[in-house]
Amino acid sequence: MTKQKTALITGANRSIGFEIARRLAAEGYRVWLGSRDVARGEEAAKKLRDQGLDAHVLQLDVTSDQSVASAITELSRQTDHLDALINNAGIADGFTFGPFEEPIDVTKAVYEVNTFGPIRMTQAALPLLKASGAGRVVMLSSELGSLNSLLDPQNQFYGINALGYNSSKTALNAVTVSFAKAAEPFGIKVNAADPGYTATDMNGHTGYRTVEQAAEAPVRLAMLGPDGPTAGYFFDDQTLSW
Repeated sequence: MTKQKTALITGANRSIGFEIARRLAAEGYRVWLGSRDVARGEEAAKKLRDQGLDAHVLQLDVTSDQSVASAITELSRQTDHLDALINNAGIADGFTFGPFEEPIDVTKAVYEVNTFGPIRMTQAALPLLKASGAGRVVMLSSELGSLNSLLDPQNQFYGINALGYNSSKTALNAVTVSFAKAAEPFGIKVNAADPGYTATDMNGHTGYRTVEQAAEAPVRLAMLGPDGPTAGYFFDDQTLSW
């Protein structure tokens, strides 16, 4: 008997994370919406359940070792395997500062969510991902983390020089490669997706892409077959340069 596919999405009570959860649930996945605020997470999960989808909330703060450990312990009570982990949670603080003025506390806070959060989550979820036999890990990165793009004067994001945010996503790209190489013997594929400049609460809905567009690549990478790529960086169906 084929086991039901399972997925955990961090920061999933709204915006891109919620859309990823909705899309995977619509594909038959049992999904857990990671949310710091349980009430908001439950409200989001209920919206999916009202559509007939298999959705649950998991209290989760990716900046806390204890919270991550407790969340994975609870998840392990509810399922014996995890087919997809989507590290979506992120913050975009520090854009009002120049690189020489950004307080180190701001930089650290950005890294805690954007870089260390995915590391914590992936390490903690490894046993469940191994149990899948074909686990998939997706990192939500950004073109602002691409050194090639940031050094290209013709690139639309060339002038955005946010020290903490940009470098946190560059570091996340390196984390993606490192995990992908280490995970390959277990049949686990690890990739990064750039959702593009998407209209979300994070940017005051100034982005020009919809959450539906932003979810395309993460959902595809979460559902990769055995011949799919690993250690890749994607925007929609395009392969990007790190």
